[in-house]
Amino acid sequence: MIVDCALYQDGKRREEPLTLAEAYATAQADSGAFLWIGLHEPTFDEFQEVQDVLGLHPLAVEDAVHAHQRPKIETYDDTLFVVLITARYVDPEEVVSLGEVMLFIAEDFVVTVRHGQAGSLGAARRQLEADPERLCWGPNAVLHCVMDRIVDEYEEVLVGVDNDVDEIEAAVFAGGRQNHAERVFRLKREVLDFRKGVRPLVDPLERIMLLIASDAQPYFRDVHDHLLRVVEHLETYDGILQSALNANLAQVGVTQNEDMRKIAAFAGLLAVPTMIAGIYGMNFDHMPELRWYFGYPLSIGVMVVAVTLLYFQFKKRGWL
Repeated sequence: MIVDCALYQDGKRREEPLTLAEAYATAQADSGAFLWIGLHEPTFDEFQEVQDVLGLHPLAVEDAVHAHQRPKIETYDDTLFVVLITARYVDPEEVVSLGEVMLFIAEDFVVTVRHGQAGSLGAARRQLEADPERLCWGPNAVLHCVMDRIVDEYEEVLVGVDNDVDEIEAAVFAGGRQNHAERVFRLKREVLDFRKGVRPLVDPLERIMLLIASDAQPYFRDVHDHLLRVVEHLETYDGILQSALNANLAQVGVTQNEDMRKIAAFAGLLAVPTMIAGIYGMNFDHMPELRWYFGYPLSIGVMVVAVTLLYFQFKKRGWL
């Protein structure tokens, strides 16, 4: 659906009600004006009027409606089509919720299409409307503001991921017998998906910097620097989580080895009395000490001494 549609002239929003066609005609006639249309998860029917009035390419419209695109920049005639991945961190579930924002950029209009809960653009619009000087840049101002806000949200996601990575590190190396592999692998999966959505944006952003006016390039370079910092952090988190996963698996292996040693030690302790009892439990007529008066206490004593010696040997070697 269309969330907002506004005509901006000389850095200010026109409040007079205009139809989409009228607003676009005004933007075409005035070099200092542009149209900004915001949509949220539109259907083809809802997008039809926008496509017809602005003359958007059908392939780009299809991508914008269906979503599930990778970060990219494409040129259709005089229109720039940009796909950005949005993200927010759901801390209780330790999940990175991804969405998408598509932008159609031309000299006299901007169309933003949002999919998912992340990346709300209402605040970006209000921020720009409070800064008429930047709005005078035209559609480039919208592109920068949207990209800057999305990358800032990436950094907010990093804060949540960083806290959980610290918790996992502390839990893994705190000892104990709990297996943290599932939690580590789940967070590692989220970080990987997040990185797959963020990393491909680096190259399109570099291309955008070559296409925009020189006075706006420093602002886009700042966004580019922040994006690279996010990518570097994600690669670091991926390495830390892999190390934590390996350490956890190693600890599980050590714990299992300790358990096996204890089981083997107890089996050894039981083996001696079992062997002695088994020998003297055989029903042969001619056996040494079978009818001896001290035979029974001696066999019990041998069992106790043998088990005691074995116990202290196992204890000394750390098997018990």
